[in-house]
Amino acid sequence: METLFAYVGCYTTPERKGRGNGINVYKVDRRDGTFHHVQRMGGLENPSFLAVDRKGRHLYSVHGDRSEATSFAIEPGTGRLRLLNRQSTGGYNPIHLAFDRTGRFLVVANYGTDSTAVLPIRQDGTIEPYSTLTTVTGTIGPHRTEQKNIRPHHNPLDRSGRRFFLPCKGGDAVVAYRLDGRRGVLVETGRVATRPGAGPRHIDFHPRRPFAYVVNELDSTITTYRQAGARLTPLQVVRSTPTDFTGYSTGAEIAVDRGGRTVYVSNRGHDSIGVFAIDRTAGTLTPRQWVPTKGTVPRFFALDPTERFLYVANQGSHTIVGYRVGRDGNLSPTSIKVNVGSPACIVFSGGETR
Repeated sequence: METLFAYVGCYTTPERKGRGNGINVYKVDRRDGTFHHVQRMGGLENPSFLAVDRKGRHLYSVHGDRSEATSFAIEPGTGRLRLLNRQSTGGYNPIHLAFDRTGRFLVVANYGTDSTAVLPIRQDGTIEPYSTLTTVTGTIGPHRTEQKNIRPHHNPLDRSGRRFFLPCKGGDAVVAYRLDGRRGVLVETGRVATRPGAGPRHIDFHPRRPFAYVVNELDSTITTYRQAGARLTPLQVVRSTPTDFTGYSTGAEIAVDRGGRTVYVSNRGHDSIGVFAIDRTAGTLTPRQWVPTKGTVPRFFALDPTERFLYVANQGSHTIVGYRVGRDGNLSPTSIKVNVGSPACIVFSGGETR
């Protein structure tokens, strides 16, 4: 069985209260889910979001509060990283990156300057310069501090591989784009407005049915949408935290399991992973479980490629904590705990991917 490796991005700078030290590489024990340290790739500022190509040969990073994307070669067998090159993303604070369906282009969202860049990828894995930026436009939301600009936050490819969807935290909208590969730009094909002040942050898609799920950061809710091509029609809004929770919390990450039965969401403040059952017919959500993350500021979480384990990146308490995923999708605690500074992202290479 191919060796499984985990790559952990982080925040390093004082402005982010960062205590990270670069990208850390771990070998993952497939039996018990534990992490074993392999390498630290240092000399990097805020390698805050990562992506591994389909063949597991290259890793890419964007750098929060900076203006760069970086490519790395993954050494076969060992999982170790080797720096290849860097390119500008054309904007400030690139916050997410995703491949197109051919793997020939890398799409990056510039959170601080309201734009997206399309970076061509050469056959050797290095990144070419972007040709043209796409400006993300819209109406600014009402939140005085968290909606000062459009703030595009996440730009994944949908399950069809035909379009990217971009939740805009500052603009209270989710925008759909198609990639014009000839010109190397994104072209808007649709958008849906959210409730004012919701702050849509991340999106994920049902693996077989026409449903999409968005975690709204600022009001701690999840919106279920019916997807028809580039069009999203809202079906339901539910709280991402328990109804009896009255403290301050913000939504962060969201993921749909491969079976299309469960949605997971992380809550920063409530410091939990919410587990929601998906109605097989309507696609709507019913809360099933909230699991404490055993740490603070769970910015990110990831299911391993087999979806037997879920790993939470507790940015505020500098830990990664592992949970076992049951057949019903519910989470149970394990002894898995990794101490790592300001973790912000976890990606895997060497196993079956979602």
